[in-house]
Formats: sequence, C-alpha cells, structure tokens
Amino acid sequence: MNYELAYSTFDEKERNAMYKIIQSDMFTMGKNVKAFEEEFALFFGKKYAVMVNSGSSANLVGVASLFYKKENPLNRGDEVIVPCISWATTYHPLQQYGLKLKFVDIDLETLNYDIEELKKAITPNTKMIVTVSILGNPNYYDEIEKVCEENNIILFDDNCEAMGAKYNGKFTGTSGLINTYSTFFSHHISTMEGGLILTDDYEIYCLCKSLRNHGWTRDQEPDSPIYEKKGDDFFEAYRFILPGYNVRPGELQGAIGLEQIKKLPDMLIQRRKNAQYFVSKFKDDKRFIIQKEVGESSWFAFTLIISPNSNLKRDSVFMALKKAEIGYRIITGGNFLEHDVIKYFDYEVTKSENASYAHNYGFFVGNSPQDMTKEIDLLYKTLKDL
Repeated sequence: MNYELAYSTFDEKERNAMYKIIQSDMFTMGKNVKAFEEEFALFFGKKYAVMVNSGSSANLVGVASLFYKKENPLNRGDEVIVPCISWATTYHPLQQYGLKLKFVDIDLETLNYDIEELKKAITPNTKMIVTVSILGNPNYYDEIEKVCEENNIILFDDNCEAMGAKYNGKFTGTSGLINTYSTFFSHHISTMEGGLILTDDYEIYCLCKSLRNHGWTRDQEPDSPIYEKKGDDFFEAYRFILPGYNVRPGELQGAIGLEQIKKLPDMLIQRRKNAQYFVSKFKDDKRFIIQKEVGESSWFAFTLIISPNSNLKRDSVFMALKKAEIGYRIITGGNFLEHDVIKYFDYEVTKSENASYAHNYGFFVGNSPQDMTKEIDLLYKTLKDL
C-alpha cells in the first residue's frame, strides 16, 4: 500500500514502557491506568477521567451511568437527538438502553449537525443531544450548548474522532456532562485498544468506575455518593450495586497512554500541517467537496465528496485509488440509516438527504502525525486527470 489509512506512532518510549510492565508481571488495571487517567484529565482541563478498553465501551458506560444518577436519570423511551453520520457504537448503547433516537441531517461541508435542523428537531420530549465532531472537525458548540442549557437537555459529546480539536479556543470533548474518547490504533493517540470518559460530575465519575468494573463497589472513592459501605468486609469485597460490565483496560494500555499523551501536542501540529497541504491541493478542485474546517480541527483524516455538479463517477474514482494503492473508507460509518442494523432501532428521522449523499458519494483517506506530503501528492496526481 502506498498510502495507508493510519500509521504507527510508537517508538522506543512506548516499547520501553511496555517492557517495564512485562518485567513487573502486573498486567491488570493498576497504578499506570490511574496515572494516565490523571494526566488525561489534566491535559483537557476536566476533573475526572475513567479509562476503559475502547471508545465504544466509553460510550456504553457513559450512557449507562445516566440511567443510575439520582436526579433526573434517563429512562427507557426518552428521546435522544443524534446526527445521521457517526460510528455504529455511537448509536448501539442508545438502542441497548431503550432510548428513542431522532436522526438529524448533517451539513454537507462540515459533515456535522446542520444546526438549524438540530434546533428544529428539539421538542419538550428531548432529553439528550449526542454530538460527534466528524473526523476531528468541531461542531458549533456555542449553539449546541446554548440550546441544551435553555431546554435542560443533557449534552453527551462523543469525541472519539476529535481528540485535540478546539472550538473558540476550548477543547472539544469537554463541553458535555459526559465526553468520550478513543485511543484505538488509528486515533490521535493510541494505547493499542482503549477509551476514556471525561466529566466534571463526581457522581457520574463514581458510576462509570463501578460500571466498568463488574458493577461492584471495589475501587470506589471513600466518599463515593453511589452507595453506603456496610460493616462486613467479607461481603464488601464482592458487593455488586449496578448491572455493570468488565471493560477494564490493562496496565500496558495505561503505560503506553502516559507516553502518548506527552506526544499529543506535536502530533496535532503535524496533522494540521498535513491538512494545510491537503487543502492547498484540493480547495480549487470543483469536482470535490472537501471538509470545511470549523474552529481548529484535529484532522483525523481528509474527506472528499464528489460534487453534485461533477461528471465524475464514484466507481472510476475508487478504481483509480485502488490502482494507486491508496486506502480509503466510507466517511466515519456513513449514514447510519442505510445500515441493516437500523431495523432494530426505535427511531424517527427529520431529514437525511445530505447524509445519504455523503454516504454514497464521499470517502476519506488517512492522515497521521508524520509528513504526508508524498502521500497527498500521490492522491492529487491520481485524481487530477480523471
């Protein structure tokens, strides 16, 4: 492959960190996970971080916690607004907890919520809005936070694709009651597999810690508000208080995370440099719509959508990319409404034309924290004469 979707960011530092864990012979969740959680929360200016084994698990545990908080918990049948385009496990926990989804169309240039459509979709029944900053491009958070505040709606920010992005100088993934992240291989930092939940809410923090950990009381803070300790330590050792999961990370993931978070600022700078070059090559090519940056994108990848006015055929574009050995994929997960699994959901749709267009005529190619000039030149040359 001449242009991969993602590249490794590990070097001797990550390998030495892993070797120390191997030498210690202590692999299950412990001090390295704890230290990474603290560093991660500090980096993004939030009070609490909970690490889990994937971004998908972060969404699952985050949604679950909202059902067990003492005041105004979510209930089965509550209405949740979601964008038409995102990854499957943005939606699956919502379905698994019996929520009713209302799908709102995206803006074809930013690939995030069409803000006016989002505002029109809100009703007195709306309990939560899920935001997703597609491929690192921030949503218009000022508008979304305002409507959430005015209507007493929970903001759940699935930031799995946008670590390090900023809107109005503020990191995405910090505006929600719950904010989720992925540290999978292709993401902005990698712990092999992994994910995190960020929140400033102490009760949510304690609930998430229990839910990732069998739903038991072990590892709770001494002043945890989610249970009252009893006197018999024998039963306290295996005391289950929530219908939780085992989605704990291991010490290898924690140790790698401690090294990767140090690299994040420089890796973001390089991703943005690559993006500047990509935009310079394609901004005047009217055959394609490229993603319009909002705020400071962290540029997970680069998107190209064949313009409605273009004579280009999708199949000829894909054939050229294959021949040049350039990796490409549907944008995030495409329009979720077009996947077979939608038959299992309780949902309604306000509008989805733009999402369907991006689904059928769009694709992304990779970005990574290394100089991508050669790869972008290959992409430009491959598409130039079609």
